[in-house]
Amino acid sequence: MASQPSISYSITVRLELPAAGAAISSLTTVVEKAGGIVTALDVTASGHDRLRIDVTCAAVDTAHAEQIVELLREVEGVVVHKVSDRTFLMHLGGTIEMASKHPIRNRDDLSMIYTPGVARVCQAIAANPEDARRLTVKRNSVAVVTDGSAVLGLGNIGPAAALPVMEGKAALFKRFAGIDAWPLCLDTQDPDAIVEIVRAISPGFAGINLEDISAPRCFEIEKRLRDILDIPVFHDDQHGTAIVVLAALTNALRVVEKKLADVRVVLSGAGAAGTAILRLLLEAGVRDVVVADIEGVIHTGRESLHPSLEWVAEQTNKGGLRGSLHDAITGADVFIGVSAPNLLTGEDIARMADQAIVFALANPVPEIDPGEARQHAAVVATGRSDYPNQINNVLAFPGVFRGLLDASARGIHDSLLVAAATAIASAVTDQELNANYIIPSVFHAEVHTAVAAAVRAAVEAAAASDG
Repeated sequence: MASQPSISYSITVRLELPAAGAAISSLTTVVEKAGGIVTALDVTASGHDRLRIDVTCAAVDTAHAEQIVELLREVEGVVVHKVSDRTFLMHLGGTIEMASKHPIRNRDDLSMIYTPGVARVCQAIAANPEDARRLTVKRNSVAVVTDGSAVLGLGNIGPAAALPVMEGKAALFKRFAGIDAWPLCLDTQDPDAIVEIVRAISPGFAGINLEDISAPRCFEIEKRLRDILDIPVFHDDQHGTAIVVLAALTNALRVVEKKLADVRVVLSGAGAAGTAILRLLLEAGVRDVVVADIEGVIHTGRESLHPSLEWVAEQTNKGGLRGSLHDAITGADVFIGVSAPNLLTGEDIARMADQAIVFALANPVPEIDPGEARQHAAVVATGRSDYPNQINNVLAFPGVFRGLLDASARGIHDSLLVAAATAIASAVTDQELNANYIIPSVFHAEVHTAVAAAVRAAVEAAAASDG
């Protein structure tokens, strides 16, 4: 699949060139011939003979950016002074900060925000611990916890290297849901240690967001924390992905006029995301699912079946299919991939049922080239931002946690996740819905508020039925 220039590889090149002649017009030509895209060209200083210009352009990757710079150096009369990577500039000093809600202007302010006045608030919480939600940042705080073992598509890069991602997550919590989220990168990958650390810090938070923890450890860690904590524990790689996939599938089925209970789904990948997607699809009413991993189709008779796959084998593949992913996909209505790049070809998609749906979500390289998939499938979605129908967790987790915090929730149940998916799907109206628009933008004006309201209602309904 040919890569496209991306703003994440955006550079600004500061250079000087003659004020007269054709050098200025040649700058854009050079970048575009090299396969880049000029997004800005700013004159930052001007003299009688020379101009200083900042050329901002998008490249495919770091090597491509360096190639563009070298080609600009070769333009007659051009002198390159400085090259800035705009993504690295944005991360200088981190992407988040703590801010006080009240100014400390004088001794009176200091005496109330801190000592001696704060002691009275401490005593009130000691007398009634539930007041911590009312009188501290706890009511609006989420811990974003990682061990750095499965960061994006980068793998086990450790807690320090994971910190920029956790900062970004915290920034998204604030931007889309007004939640104060705190990155906690743990220098251990021992499940016992992680569980104990999160338990110990939990009094300061109203929710725990587990992030980028590898499978199968993430399943154990989440389950144990849910059992011992009285606040919601949400593993975004699992449940956030599952929510948005269900929302997108709901609308894709509207496009092709098929029903959830009638379609045959093939799922590639049985890790954290795949297992969570499977659970939510079954909860929502899907009845026919076949799951495949690196060793082929999962079934109860497969030798050396990992314990983490036993539940998958028991819940799926009722027909006892064996073989490879290529075997399973024949005649399927829906393919969902959360696995590895370039697993399928156009011929595989052509063997699917009429009006097929393909969600190729491996990132950055999908299970099949989206353009090739579109030649045979009615609806195609990916995890990428440079194609239509991006399956993006940002649609889910801010609103989910906003609803959980607003409802003072103490746990999470599957019906809540289905409610969130329904809210996301409903943000796309019948007039807007088409094969290239099955999921709203993360900047949709109402989607996060709608998700929060749906989650809060689901929490309150569950509490009422339990009571």
